[in-house]
Amino acid sequence: MPIYEYACDDCGHEFELLVLGSRTPACKECGSEALTKKLSLPRVHSEASRQRGLSAARKRDQKLGTDRMQERVEYESNHD
Repeated sequence: MPIYEYACDDCGHEFELLVLGSRTPACKECGSEALTKKLSLPRVHSEASRQRGLSAARKRDQKLGTDRMQERVEYESNHD
């Protein structure tokens, strides 16, 4: 029972749907059966991809922390 990704040709809504047998799928938003099946890429997880994700998250969090600290210092210097 594969899960397919679809885009509605009428309203543009994108969604995933579990397709059973020869059932004709319909858009969850407008009910239209005019759908385009999107190309789904398999998701592969490895230790290398996990480490890249963690590294990117650390860099993002560090930048957010630095930005928040600068905002706090500016706020405190302007409101004392």
